[in-house]
Amino acid sequence: MKTVQATESPSSVTASLFPVSAVPSPITAGLLPATAGHLPVTSVLPPVTASEAKQSMDPTGSPLRFATHDDEQDISRAWALLEQLTDPEIPVVTLRELGILRDVRAGDAGLEVVITPTYSGCPAMGAIEDDVKALLQAHGLQGRVVTQLAPAWTTDWMTDAAKDKLRAYGIAPPHACASSAKGAANVVQFAARGAKAEVVNCPQCGSANTTETSHFGSTACKALYRCLACMEPFDYFKPY
Repeated sequence: MKTVQATESPSSVTASLFPVSAVPSPITAGLLPATAGHLPVTSVLPPVTASEAKQSMDPTGSPLRFATHDDEQDISRAWALLEQLTDPEIPVVTLRELGILRDVRAGDAGLEVVITPTYSGCPAMGAIEDDVKALLQAHGLQGRVVTQLAPAWTTDWMTDAAKDKLRAYGIAPPHACASSAKGAANVVQFAARGAKAEVVNCPQCGSANTTETSHFGSTACKALYRCLACMEPFDYFKPY
């Protein structure tokens, strides 16, 4: 019987039948586990954009946390308690009526109460933070106070009930805010000066015959006025 001598090596025959690019790797085919020198082929996820990352965070930059059923109960209790908490400088109005109390949410270490100062450097903010913490602690709720500067506070956040209470307390409530972008997410807002000063009615007798005697009254957010009809001085809550 005649034998046929092989002219090609087994490796070359395999290479001709199966090109290198077409031969699947045992690792990529899932037949062998990955070792330190080889990684299995997996799908590549697109990178997270800055806008997507920002959407997963709260305004303070902390990751968002979804509230549980127990959290919802604590939040409801906190809102009910904080509804009665008044401003330390104007005790006839509540923090929520003034628009200072912005939100109550669940955090990693308990509740987070979000407040926005009426203006930068307001000395009452420290007292407000202490009052909020003491109130929550007295009712067995763990929480902290988060100061949020943007969007900046505006007198347009005051409720009508707050303005009525100010008037009855002897403080003329503010007119509509003069800022150009109501509720805009800016830390600083500048009030545009009108061509004509608005009339401030006296909270005592209602007369429009009043005059400003000092741009700053009992606090920096108020101006001192005097009524020329009843001659009584009074504070005017400046709009901004």
